[in-house]
Amino acid sequence: MEAVAQNLRAGTFRKTRNAGETYAPFHPNSLPPEPPIEVDASLQELLDTANQALGRLDGVTLLLPDPDQFIFTYIRKEAVLSSQIEGTQSSLSDLLLFEHDEVSRALRSDALETFNYIRAMNYGLERIRSGHPLTLNLIKEIHGLLMEDAQGGSRAPGEFRRSQNWLGGTRPGNARYVPPPAHEVLRLVGDLEKFIHNDPEPTPILTKAALAHAQFETIHPFLDGNGRVGRLLITLLLSNPDRPILRRPLLYLSLYLKRNREEYYERLQRIRTHGEWEEWLRFFLEGVVDVAASATETTRQLVKLVENDRQRIFAVGRAAPSASRLHELLVKQVVFRIPEAARLLALSEPTIASAAAHLERLGVASEVTGRPRNKLYVYSTYLSVLEEGTAEKTG
Repeated sequence: MEAVAQNLRAGTFRKTRNAGETYAPFHPNSLPPEPPIEVDASLQELLDTANQALGRLDGVTLLLPDPDQFIFTYIRKEAVLSSQIEGTQSSLSDLLLFEHDEVSRALRSDALETFNYIRAMNYGLERIRSGHPLTLNLIKEIHGLLMEDAQGGSRAPGEFRRSQNWLGGTRPGNARYVPPPAHEVLRLVGDLEKFIHNDPEPTPILTKAALAHAQFETIHPFLDGNGRVGRLLITLLLSNPDRPILRRPLLYLSLYLKRNREEYYERLQRIRTHGEWEEWLRFFLEGVVDVAASATETTRQLVKLVENDRQRIFAVGRAAPSASRLHELLVKQVVFRIPEAARLLALSEPTIASAAAHLERLGVASEVTGRPRNKLYVYSTYLSVLEEGTAEKTG
């Protein structure tokens, strides 16, 4: 039934005939690659540059008076971008409106998928920070949250696949790529788990994240949501409290991968067809450098913006205390309604309404519904800085 088609550094394509159709699923070798990754002078220089860029990004968090306020929204940007790679059409603004029940019916399902990504990411980060190792069970739990009530949510959420899947095309016979057969999935993800935990040997963290992501995408262990879980895997590896490369989860490659989507897919495929692990690692590290520099600059812009707005609010006189407290809430949530803000800040609704009016006059907040009641305010200038890339629809 099955014959070896070709042997490669990363694994083997084997022709299979099933239900009258012939196709060649890929059978990946375990990590690390053999022969080992060849780190020449230029690749070593790129590794050093990437680590330095991450060091600067980690250091810039010291500028933030409350890093969790910034990360609250930054995680949402990553969720939007990662979901857009998979074809969803919701922007960061759409997601924030969805969380306040204001998104259009047409975008609701896409926004729900993005919202689930946030839940899955936060759950994974909380688990590993509490000492839980990055295991197959945790990955399945993350997948279950990601797929809950979303499109494709009926496709075995939280369970590794038990049937053949494929990428591109209408069936395995005309697919761009056919992952390994379902009966091999558990062994393959088990080997990946060992690699993540330095078995058979330790691997530098950036190299590990690059290789683990590519291997996960090659295995494609779920029926749906593999790309999003694979990108979450990068974040979880870089945020591991045992050997954290970042104190805060601020590095997200989705904007880079979205903008270079065709090369991203091609680099992954070239690992399988030509064993080009070094070329994939180079592409991954170039993304780390690019995204770390961008995130560092974004953080600095937002710190400056928030401080400038804070100083302008201080100048409004007697209303400054309540307006300042509302501004701090706006920094964290970007969006607010008066009743919710009153509850969170333990202030009266008239006081919040007055403070909101001051912020609107200063151009700090914008009301986006146009309604006389149940108004929704957005920190529009803050949002515009964060929205880079998220409004570029995928088509």
